[in-house]
Amino acid sequence: MKSWLKRLQQVTYNTTFMYNCRMIIAFAGTAFVPYFLGNQLATIPLTLGVVAAGISDIDDRFSVRILNQLYTYIGFFITATSIQLLFPHPILFACGLIISCIGLILLGSLGRRYTTISYGCLVVSVYSMLGVNLFEEWYIQPSLLVIGAAWYGLISTISFLLFPVREVQDRLSLCYSSLGNFLFSKSNFFDVDMTQKSYQQSMIDLSLENGKLITIFNNMKTALLTRLKGDRGQKDTRRSLQYYFVAQDIHERADSAHIDYPKLAKIFEHSDILFRFQRILSLQGKACKDLADSILKRETYKHNTRFKHAFQNLKTSIEKLRSENKYDIVWVNALAALYQNLKSIDAQLRNLETERNIKFDKAKHMENQLKDDDLKGWDDIVIRIKQNLTPESVLFRHAIRLSLVLLVAYIFVQLTDIQYGYWILLTALFVIQPNFNATKRRLRLRVVGTLIGIIIGYAILFFIPSIEGQLLLLIISGVLFFDLRSKQYAQATAFITILALINFNLDGLGFEAAIPRMIDTLIGCGLAWLGVTYIFPDWKFRRLPRTISRSLNAQCNYLAEVIQQYKTGRNNGLNYRIVRRAAHNTDADVASLISTLATEPDFEPSQKAQAFEFLCLNHTLLSYIAALGAHREKIEDAEILIVLDKAFDDIQGALLRDEVPDLSSQNMLHTIRQRLSLNSDDDQKSLIILQQISLMLSMLNQISHLKQSLSHEQDRNSTELASL
Repeated sequence: MKSWLKRLQQVTYNTTFMYNCRMIIAFAGTAFVPYFLGNQLATIPLTLGVVAAGISDIDDRFSVRILNQLYTYIGFFITATSIQLLFPHPILFACGLIISCIGLILLGSLGRRYTTISYGCLVVSVYSMLGVNLFEEWYIQPSLLVIGAAWYGLISTISFLLFPVREVQDRLSLCYSSLGNFLFSKSNFFDVDMTQKSYQQSMIDLSLENGKLITIFNNMKTALLTRLKGDRGQKDTRRSLQYYFVAQDIHERADSAHIDYPKLAKIFEHSDILFRFQRILSLQGKACKDLADSILKRETYKHNTRFKHAFQNLKTSIEKLRSENKYDIVWVNALAALYQNLKSIDAQLRNLETERNIKFDKAKHMENQLKDDDLKGWDDIVIRIKQNLTPESVLFRHAIRLSLVLLVAYIFVQLTDIQYGYWILLTALFVIQPNFNATKRRLRLRVVGTLIGIIIGYAILFFIPSIEGQLLLLIISGVLFFDLRSKQYAQATAFITILALINFNLDGLGFEAAIPRMIDTLIGCGLAWLGVTYIFPDWKFRRLPRTISRSLNAQCNYLAEVIQQYKTGRNNGLNYRIVRRAAHNTDADVASLISTLATEPDFEPSQKAQAFEFLCLNHTLLSYIAALGAHREKIEDAEILIVLDKAFDDIQGALLRDEVPDLSSQNMLHTIRQRLSLNSDDDQKSLIILQQISLMLSMLNQISHLKQSLSHEQDRNSTELASL
């Protein structure tokens, strides 16, 4: 009996399975309740209401979840009713379409809650166009859409009440899983056969992996923050908060760099030391993956016993290198600092499950705070809206682009009276994304998915003529759409196409709708491509120099906070975590922008090479600062503090004002080299600081030169575009 209960409990821990069960219940209700009541036509808006509500669903604490659902239902009803009432008046309808589209998208500037609700309202608006003639009374379709949405909301709320911490646990598991991937990427830097080319590729891969991890961290922070507002005393929330902070600390240590990796590989290419570092990093990556799995299964994490032996052997190897006097002591000291950093990561993982770490410590309350990004009142609302009322805003460009495409599509439908023409608007709505690259990818997947869906849908309607069988397949298609929509877009499109064809067949138009849907999809994709190519195209507004400047400025702020803590003592308070996260966020922005620009039409090969070189240097600089941050604690050495302040002035001047110092003529560099040549156990902390400062100073000229070169190139391109 106990084993059966345990298996049942493990099944409930499977988030995907439980989510699919929720969707099965939701679609089964909208499919079979109207069937048994003898009103099959009601299945169409009820099912579309479930789809719209599922797309608009957002994780939050219970009270806010109920409020979100209320806003959603009101928005759905107003939107659907507006469509019904304005539909007979094309000019008013067109004006309402463009105004509401711009307004709803800009509403997303107020936060994720409003982004999802407004997008759901846009989806409902097009769904309402598709079914505007299904019922005689104007209020029936809006009411049924809201009833379908409310049915899904009820099931979603019950699921939340049964498993209130599931979403946080899932996000926490994803944090550690992504952290494991980051550590695996980091281990590639200890390849003894590393070349400059392979190093650059490894750095690019690490930067992109870092961007993914930072996004996951930000989502985790949002999930935690809303729970902390609702119940600050809940044990599960405090436990998750502690895990989150540990993950951040591990990330800072893992991202830190104590050494020039290509030179390291060259110097120690015939030693076992690099293999040992690489193995420990791989083991720690695997440990993070194991921890992620333990979180999902609600099991106690067990630290790998092999770590103890691996660290003992690594320490022995470093001591052997030190005693041989074969290598420059600077390199050996750097390896020793790296060893201490990895030991700290090991201690974090080993002690994570102990009650000592999880127990709430009031004395450290300031270190257990999260930055609240929610709205602070009407003034905040006005500020956020105003910030996006400019073509420089991605959200504004997306709003104008999408609204104009939908308007053109609507005019096209009105002029041609094309059959089922409102699928064109629906296709454009789903395909157009805020950036060119994402839209281009969706265009291809949408066409492929629709074609596959039509072929399979035709077969279903032909070989399964019974209503009962088709309703079962409608449920399956709806569930698979939601299961795949964030993972396999083409397959998800195929299943939503099957669902649409079955829906149309309930009105006796299944076979007639298949070919028009394919044609409408192609037209919608064509209009979407024209929209992203010619209406505020991204590459005319993406300013790489501006993104670079933001990143360098954030890194200087991060470095300033680290240096301050060498004067006052280690403090993981909110301000430190804000500047650290800002540095990582802007670094991720640089990586994302450069990788996206590389796929766009006017990005020259020479500029592309320089951009990727800057990407590597930018993340390297961040890694050097992170290493300083990982070892930060109060020091009393006045000479070192003077060196830190002077180095910061030089670094800030070079990165922000292009004032590269002449290091060869400075006494500071002589001081650093002289101190680094010492080998005093009492001076290890100072040696680490000086080593990191030396690494940062050595790259100032190169990073400043690349920054200026990319800025001049972008200015030249902007001038050429303006003259066209």
